[in-house]
Amino acid sequence: MTELPALITAFTTLFIIIDPPGLAPLFLALTQGMSTAQRRAIGLRACLTAGGLMIVFLFLGEAVLNFIGISMPAFRIAGGVLLFLTALDMLFQRRQARRKESADEGGQEHHDDPSVFPLAIPLIVGPGAITTIILLAGQAEGAADFAAIGGVMAANLVLVFGTFLIAPFVERVLGKVGINVVTRLLGMLLAALAVQFILDGLRSFGFAS
Repeated sequence: MTELPALITAFTTLFIIIDPPGLAPLFLALTQGMSTAQRRAIGLRACLTAGGLMIVFLFLGEAVLNFIGISMPAFRIAGGVLLFLTALDMLFQRRQARRKESADEGGQEHHDDPSVFPLAIPLIVGPGAITTIILLAGQAEGAADFAAIGGVMAANLVLVFGTFLIAPFVERVLGKVGINVVTRLLGMLLAALAVQFILDGLRSFGFAS
């Protein structure tokens, strides 16, 4: 996990799942009418909350699986299927619509501070991100690997926060068409990574070579 190719794969997988460019318009909608300082505070609070949740799943996710009797290969296969479904949603634009619904619900209930819900969860740390973190933790073999995964999570959250800060500019530059193109390209990459997770799980059971 501490090798560069593994780190790049881990970073890419989590980046595609979180999809910072896709969060930009939702962040703008949830913070509409707020000042730059208020938006910055909400974005920072959302990222810090998401980071805390990620750390919990990184260190306790596999323990919970072991407690209920689920092996890592089985979870890797299930996680791959879940990530593949997420990729299909991205390719056919269903994911953004679902995120918009979550944002609308959260905005109605927490119109003053959407940082915890719906920004931190489920928009940043959703089922896909939780699955990915547990899968990465299952591949870790020591403290150095966990530290590397933590670095990957932190790097993604820094990108998310940066996206929040420049969200108005990103939306103007990319526009709706640009965001759709980026989302579909990321969906294709995620589909390939999901298949790899499934193959890794099958290999652990001796079904793939």
